[in-house]
Amino acid sequence: VQLQASGGGSVQAGGSLRLPCVGSGTTLSVYNMGWFRQAPGKERELVAAITSRGGGSTYYGDSVKGRFTISRDDAKRTVYLQMNSLKSEDTAVYYCAADPSVADTARAVKWIHSTWGQGTLVTVSS
Repeated sequence: VQLQASGGGSVQAGGSLRLPCVGSGTTLSVYNMGWFRQAPGKERELVAAITSRGGGSTYYGDSVKGRFTISRDDAKRTVYLQMNSLKSEDTAVYYCAADPSVADTARAVKWIHSTWGQGTLVTVSS
């Protein structure tokens, strides 16, 4: 699978963005999908994840709970990250990832054999 993330840009604090990640080469439905981010000088962190085959389980990092929503449309081979109430600390390069492992919950995905898309930059100004 190849992944293409987009939708990044500059937004003021309190604003919203939606990041799509489009897959090609194969169906996305068999993959657990995740959104990660990496801010300057910081390690890459998992922001949100959703399990394969309809996405029965989701996971959110503590810093984005209640503000971000991950969803998937397997017919369109697309995973979305809806980001609301953006804060300056959300500024980062955002990456999507596809993991083929079997996991009961999104929290349990290990992201060891993942495929990564290129990043898309989100800049939030206060």
